[in-house]
Amino acid sequence: MIVIGGGVAGLEAAGQLSKMGIEVSLIEKDAKTGGHLNNWFKLFPDRRNSTEVQSYLGKIVHNSRIKLLNNTTIDKLRKGRSHFSITTNDGEELKADAVIVATGFDLFKSARKEEYGYGIYDNVLTSADLETKFRNGDLTLKNGTVPDTIGIIHCVGSRDEKVGNFYCSKLCCVTAVKQAIEIREILPDSKVFCFYMDMRMGGAFYEELYREAQEKWGVSFIRGKVSEASETIENKLLIKVEDTLAGRPLKMKLDMLVLMAGMEMSKEGERIAVLGGLKTGENRFFAASDNHSGSNRSNIEGIFYAGTCTAPMNITETISHARAAVVEVIDYLKDGK
Repeated sequence: MIVIGGGVAGLEAAGQLSKMGIEVSLIEKDAKTGGHLNNWFKLFPDRRNSTEVQSYLGKIVHNSRIKLLNNTTIDKLRKGRSHFSITTNDGEELKADAVIVATGFDLFKSARKEEYGYGIYDNVLTSADLETKFRNGDLTLKNGTVPDTIGIIHCVGSRDEKVGNFYCSKLCCVTAVKQAIEIREILPDSKVFCFYMDMRMGGAFYEELYREAQEKWGVSFIRGKVSEASETIENKLLIKVEDTLAGRPLKMKLDMLVLMAGMEMSKEGERIAVLGGLKTGENRFFAASDNHSGSNRSNIEGIFYAGTCTAPMNITETISHARAAVVEVIDYLKDGK
């Protein structure tokens, strides 16, 4: 077996396959496995430390049945009569009876939304940047001072016709709620404002976390879209937003602005789609053979999908989807390919 991608889905799939006695070549383009999980501080909705899940996944690669190929990408992907042949960037040729693609996602590049000033103004961050600050225990501004007012903008790069992403990234709302609570825990005197189009808290205990943010932590949620951000002479961030519930425009000065970056099909996934002739959908993620009964199956027999290469998912869903992919592989191998 070959598993392409060493993030959450790829690691889980490789681990489950190895438990069944199957030899796996796990291909990871980076020097380290774990994918985006490595960048998270705490996980929603229970806000447990990400190192607990990292520890679980990290044990998987210490397995004699798993051959880990770090810093490795794929140059060729071909299907023969009886097996798949993959040539890596190192010139190594790998053969397998089946392939699981688990190339994950990329975060939307927030600099594409120039109106928010990411990469222009010092104190405009992304959700990923804020996770790094949490992990480092430092929420200070660029000038070393502590922020008093923090704004969080939902749906940056999601549900946005201008950037060509019509879909919901599913996890931006709950990430914003989690991060808002964490800010208030660390900076109890701060004021945190979330600007949203509508709250989509479609997961177990997500709604409860949303209520906790309001009732216990005093986070303010303003329904409205931020049109632009600029910097004042005193290095404050001035934002313009339409409060659609109150029916009036607002201007607000903030010390820090956090952009909830959405999820997109990874560039590596796009490249492999071309190499392997794999179909993608309107959202540009890999298209499953059937949205209901075949979410792990591709348009090519013997190639299967696991995790967020098919759609935005949380970690729980990603692990479950990877396990389902393994079941599909076993059925495929039992049927004699």
